[in-house]
Amino acid sequence: MIDLYTWTTPNGRKVSIALEEMALPYEVHSVDIGKDEQFAPDFLKISPNNKIPAIVDRETGQSVFESGAILIYLAEKTGRFLPTEPKARMKVLEWLMWQMGGLGPMLGQAHQYLKFNRGKAPFAEERFAKEVRRLYGVLDGQLGREAHVAGPDYSIADMAIWPWVSRYEWQDVDLNDFANVKRWYIELARREAVQKGYHVPKFTQDIPMPG
Repeated sequence: MIDLYTWTTPNGRKVSIALEEMALPYEVHSVDIGKDEQFAPDFLKISPNNKIPAIVDRETGQSVFESGAILIYLAEKTGRFLPTEPKARMKVLEWLMWQMGGLGPMLGQAHQYLKFNRGKAPFAEERFAKEVRRLYGVLDGQLGREAHVAGPDYSIADMAIWPWVSRYEWQDVDLNDFANVKRWYIELARREAVQKGYHVPKFTQDIPMPG
């Protein structure tokens, strides 16, 4: 049994989707970041950077924080969605790190300026809007060459990236401008595990679907 500490964010949804895809039993513990519950002392013992998600594996006693590390841990635990062949494994890890170091942080900043604080910092709006489109272009190019982000097979790299793309409306992105991303996004959105994992720890809205 996995204890999942999470909230309704892209980073949180990565892990709930992975748990559903891997058919691992898990218990959800909501950490409402709008109420600063991530600063609770008990949670800090698991996630010292006071960020969701985090997990505790009751079977091993292992706790893990940082969503990318959690995805690797779960993939290695189950032997699924992360190849063992060295070149294929590295390709998945490359794109996972691309999400962790680029796509996630930049889209997160775009949300602050393009959705929540529009008009307050025109320079920042322009900068992050431009970077968002550049990153979508990188992803679109890769998905024009491969069925999934890291190759022909669905992997934890897809699980990491898809929840961030699911907020394309927050980023002022029309997925019709990125045909390969749109094809991939819709394909994943139709997966039962993605649909279940998206609504953890609670329902907020239907999965956004491009026209």
